[in-house]
Amino acid sequence: MNKYNSPGFAHIRLADPVLEKRLDVCIKSTIPAAVSKTIETNRINAFDIKNYHGERHIYWDSDVAKVLEGIANALTIQPDEKLLSVLTDWIDKIVDCQQEDGYLNSYFSGENASDRWKNLRSWHELYCAGHLMEAAVAAKDLPGGKKFLDAMCRYADCICDVFGPGENQRRGWPGHEEIELALIRLYQATGNKRYLKQAQYFINDRGTTPNVFLEEDPGFTGMLINLQADKPVREMTEAYGHAVRAVYLYAGMVDLAKETNDSELLAVCEKIFDNIRTKRMYVTGGIGSSFKGETFTKDYDLANGSLMYAESCAAMGLVQLAYRLFNCTGKDIYLDVLETALYNSVPAGISLAGEEFFYTNYLEVDSNLQTYNYGSPVRQKWFSCSCCPTSFCRFLTQTGKFLYSVSDNEICVNIPAANFSELSVGSQTVKLRIEGNYPYDGNVRIFIESDAIFSLRLRIPGWCRSYQIKCCGKVYDSPVISRQWRTGDVVELDLDMPVDTVFCNPQVTNNTGRIALRRGPVVYALEEIDQSAPVRELIIDTQEPMTLTSVPGLPEGTPAISGSAIREFFEDDSLYSVSSPEYQTLPFIAIPYALWQNRGPSNMSVWVRFFSR
Repeated sequence: MNKYNSPGFAHIRLADPVLEKRLDVCIKSTIPAAVSKTIETNRINAFDIKNYHGERHIYWDSDVAKVLEGIANALTIQPDEKLLSVLTDWIDKIVDCQQEDGYLNSYFSGENASDRWKNLRSWHELYCAGHLMEAAVAAKDLPGGKKFLDAMCRYADCICDVFGPGENQRRGWPGHEEIELALIRLYQATGNKRYLKQAQYFINDRGTTPNVFLEEDPGFTGMLINLQADKPVREMTEAYGHAVRAVYLYAGMVDLAKETNDSELLAVCEKIFDNIRTKRMYVTGGIGSSFKGETFTKDYDLANGSLMYAESCAAMGLVQLAYRLFNCTGKDIYLDVLETALYNSVPAGISLAGEEFFYTNYLEVDSNLQTYNYGSPVRQKWFSCSCCPTSFCRFLTQTGKFLYSVSDNEICVNIPAANFSELSVGSQTVKLRIEGNYPYDGNVRIFIESDAIFSLRLRIPGWCRSYQIKCCGKVYDSPVISRQWRTGDVVELDLDMPVDTVFCNPQVTNNTGRIALRRGPVVYALEEIDQSAPVRELIIDTQEPMTLTSVPGLPEGTPAISGSAIREFFEDDSLYSVSSPEYQTLPFIAIPYALWQNRGPSNMSVWVRFFSR
């Protein structure tokens, strides 16, 4: 089962038109802005339980931890004295908050100490602990990192002492899953199998009878589904409940399956993921269609407008889950989903400037017709519950790792974005350089810069219907090339990348009679700022040619799509009419969905009506 591993991101330098730019902005703008907000809102000060007596919140530790993990990732990529100073200062503050028995939480260590472990379903203690563990693993090789890791091992030991099936332990599960994958990450960093066994307990005991959450509160019955706690995980067949919690749980399950060679558990995860991919995922890779409970709902329930959700954190979690599943199975379908979310739903959640964010990632906005009671159709600087902005800090800094997976004798090029990399393949160190303009162009060249023996596996994306592979001038039919490589060898990958019209299953009734435009992995949207008529009145003529163009206000080199549309409208404002509408031929412009609302507020739609002569 241990098919592939992640090479990490430390030795991968992005050089592409999308991911590299996002990473650079994250390090220079997103993380510093998040640091300022973390200080300004007293999230970091709350760890000073002796001297700080202001507002606290049960989930603040997770926000601090995610920013701290992002800082550690950024410092792993490049030195920065200011960020290093923040890292060491915050580590000192966090470690100083630790109690004698190892417990560490800024909310429950001080004035609320008597409430420790009292409400596992809703009070986020184990969730916050998991994020602190992940931050400590990320920082372990940096100044102050050993101190932080040791502290989090003591906290993990405390949790292992308290929870489990033993005589002097209590049964317990996290209300918001995350600690499962964090404990496994801590095990991988330390080799302490106690942490792996604790993750195994949290996963295998979850949802069993008697139900832990019902013992805490017998009236909690209706919420068990939202927390994926209504049945044992091995009995699950579909994705349901709170979407972020769900993908964190599934990621932990995949990690556990890989570490323990549990094929039954892996099969459960594959079945759940297939349900997401085929019935409960937006064309952009967004998941969790309902704001109520922030949940997966039912098959084909994928509203586009003000009733939808698709939280940014959920899309980031989906990428992490898909990557894990590919590394376990080698099945490209998981990379197809990863790539879709990575280039569409995830970057849509953050502005190009890196300091404004969406919680909700709408696929349709019409401010004249829709009421936004929950999420905003305009990115915000911060949120009182700020899990999405802080998640971007840690996610964007590790995107390089998704480009590759490795084994003892194989390198998988998962996403052929331009980069410089130094990868370990068994006992060999292999240097690669990829050039090209992916994802906006399918012509890619891979330069081998080491003498080594290994197999190079090129992923052919599910959206690609025609491709060509050449190695040192010779055409190859197989996407796997095994040979003795020499410095200077060149592999050329040419992925055909036309504009595709994507149709939706008619069971998604709000997309009936509509299409979406996609080119390569990039999904497009019609933003009203680029049109000469309201988007809701446009009908795309699919028989007319579509060409690539550019539009002002977007990053240089961003390809937009231009084509012909029919405008359908009434001459007056009548609600109903027995007269036919008026029609007018107009051009339309579509831009990458990930870039919408970067030029000011605007109406927008991914799914647009169409006709074919």
